[in-house]
Order: sequence, then structure tokens, then C-alpha cells
Amino acid sequence: MAQLTGVKAMIAAIAVVVASAGAAIPAPNATSLFMQTGAVTSQPIGHYEFCRSHKSECDIKSTSAPAPRVTEFGWKVINDINQSVNHEITPVTDEDLYGEEELWTYPDTAGDCEDIALLKRERLMEKGFAASDLLMTVVRKPDGEGHAVLTVRTAQGDFILDNLDDEAKIWTKTPYRFLKRQASFNSGRWVTIENGAEVLVGSVGN
Repeated sequence: MAQLTGVKAMIAAIAVVVASAGAAIPAPNATSLFMQTGAVTSQPIGHYEFCRSHKSECDIKSTSAPAPRVTEFGWKVINDINQSVNHEITPVTDEDLYGEEELWTYPDTAGDCEDIALLKRERLMEKGFAASDLLMTVVRKPDGEGHAVLTVRTAQGDFILDNLDDEAKIWTKTPYRFLKRQASFNSGRWVTIENGAEVLVGSVGN
């Protein structure tokens, strides 16, 4: 394997997810592997309140860098965490659990979609994944209901970890309209997803 230099070498030193050319990961058949992000946009109120009590997690600034190439081991970590958190946390609405309409927090045994995505993000960071590659994302389900998932940025595309699906999928293979996500350059900022509606044409159900 060619010697990694510059930015690639730095990425390799940081995370377990970096790099062999022969890494085994699903080969998505999609016209666009990556979300096209736009301007900074409004932060979801739930995330704003979350940041007030978890300030250090919402002040992570990152320089622009290519997303890392996920290895076979890294892909196993992603899927294991996605599945284990889905099975560990019982889906319950904030209203039923806390008596509040919207509350983003780390769940113990129960939580809603945002809480479950936050826990997956935390566990992946503990395994060496960078915050800039683990982005909370707001989508709209086919029935019009709002929903939150975790986007994992990789050199192979943007993959979605969803509490409604145990399989991590390329974003274009989900049934959602993508609205906005955390900015990769600042964990406290959010950006629009410019091509979020285009994937609906070729999407498949869970």
C-alpha cells in the first residue's frame, strides 16, 4: 500500500476507521454517494438546549479534511453499535418519557430517535471516530413526520444509522427527505442539505 502522507496520514493516526485499499464495505449503487451541504441554517431547538448542558460537545471545531476510508473492522464497529443501541434503547417519545415535547439527551434504557442517535455518536467517538464525521441529521419520513438519524461521513459515501433499521445504509437507500445536519466544521452549527429531496426518486423502503 502506498505510503500515506499529509492529511491522509493524519487521519490514519486518529481513528480505527482509516484505511486499507482492500477494505470490505458495501458498494452502494447510487448516483450521489454524498450529501451536498449548503449554508448555515437554524439549529433544532432540541439540539440548542442539549448544547447548553453539554457545551464541550457543541464547540468542536474541525478543519476541512476528506472523510476517512472505512476498513472492514471499522465497518463492523459501525454496524455493531447501530444494532446494539437499537436493541438496548426502547423507543419512547419525549412527551411520554419526560412530559416535554422536545428534549435531546443521552438515554439510559428508553429514548426517542434523537436520543438514540446521540448515544450512537458518543459510542463511535469512544471508538476513535472523529466528531466531524458523526453528524446529527434531521429528515422527514414519507408520512411527513420529522425524524432524526446519525450520518457517518466516509470516503465511500454518507451512511445513515437509524433507530428504525439495524442496517447502516447509504443515505440514498433510505426513504427520507433530508433537511439539515450538523456542520462537519463545527459541532454546534447546522447546514442545509441541498440535494436532500433528489434521493426520493431512487430510494427504497426499510
